[in-house]
Amino acid sequence: MTKKEYTVIDLFAGAGGLSLGLYQAGWHGLFAIEKNPFAFETLKYNLIENKKHFNWPEWLPKTNHDINEVLKNYSEQLVDLRGKVDLVAGGPPCQGFSMAGKRVEEDIRNQLVFSYIKFIELVQPKMILFENVKGFTYAFDKNKKEAAEPYSHKVIRELEDLGYNVKPHVIDFSNYGVPQRRKRFILVGVRKEIGSPENFENLLMENRETFLAEKGLKSNTTLREAISDLLRSNGEEPSPDRKGFYSGKYGRTKLSNYEKLMRGDYPQTHEIADSHSFAKQTPDKIACYKRLLAEYPQLGKRIDGKNREQWGIKQRGITVLDPNAVSPTITGHPDDYLHYCEPRIMTVRECARLQSFPDWYEIKKKYTTGGKMRKVEVPRYTQVGNAIPPLFAEQAGIVLKKMLKDGETTL
Repeated sequence: MTKKEYTVIDLFAGAGGLSLGLYQAGWHGLFAIEKNPFAFETLKYNLIENKKHFNWPEWLPKTNHDINEVLKNYSEQLVDLRGKVDLVAGGPPCQGFSMAGKRVEEDIRNQLVFSYIKFIELVQPKMILFENVKGFTYAFDKNKKEAAEPYSHKVIRELEDLGYNVKPHVIDFSNYGVPQRRKRFILVGVRKEIGSPENFENLLMENRETFLAEKGLKSNTTLREAISDLLRSNGEEPSPDRKGFYSGKYGRTKLSNYEKLMRGDYPQTHEIADSHSFAKQTPDKIACYKRLLAEYPQLGKRIDGKNREQWGIKQRGITVLDPNAVSPTITGHPDDYLHYCEPRIMTVRECARLQSFPDWYEIKKKYTTGGKMRKVEVPRYTQVGNAIPPLFAEQAGIVLKKMLKDGETTL
């Protein structure tokens, strides 16, 4: 008897954090849709070419795609997939809903939620895993409009109308071995004839200890345990992919189990970690950072407002990271955080570690971007900051397979 292959399509796939976790949980990708060419390049290099995760269909070019173009040009092919897709995973871009930025109801990206619904309507997968920021659960301008409704309610209603039982959650990934406080809205949907998603979070919790123990991890990993082998003081070499910059060498000191897991055998073939290039900083900024490391009394709390001026901080704000706690939420802005023991901002690789990307997973294209190009380019820091942590995605993938198996056996 051949073992059943569980199939998944990843929408708004970004750099592939969700796809990577599902791959590690034994899912088989059909294809992924990601509009941005930078993020798609990272996904393509690691999961399409390296790991051969996707059984990509001939009708869909193996490149970046806008979901609305796919809906318009390939609707017949998507309908033909009915009955062949176990899971559609992924969430639309979240910037318009984020509590960390300007919540903009008119942000055009918010409308991608309805493109997602249309895709589900055409393909009719057995299960849905939808992810977004916590702000997705809050209504816009509730004070001004009594009838204001959170987008999460709209999505739930639409999916129920399409024949799904759905269950919303707000989950903090730091409870699942990810060294970062990161709360996200997770919606699980199961076709009504198959079963209920009610048990998803309970199953996650039940599976957590066994899963983490098998990987040698604790439920909470500190910042130091995640990145202490990536210090600049280990030595540096000219960056292989960033002219005029320097990248750090791997530390050979005692490693935490998390560092061992993330490194794998990558250091045996690479003396420096991928995307571990240090930013260039002015003498004034370095002096400011040294003073903060030596004197600032409160680690892990953002310094802004008048307090910022008092410490000579020129940027909008910064947090001195606490080595003995989990990291705050990693964003696409590298200047948000000061390294816990060196006067510098974090590297892309350090951010990737805090997101639980293994070191073999190479991040592609530009490191940073600015000005008008921010609208079209998604550089390495942003790719990493936007991702779903693969370590959580793997645990979700294990639980979803169990739910699907249990649901199908009762049919």
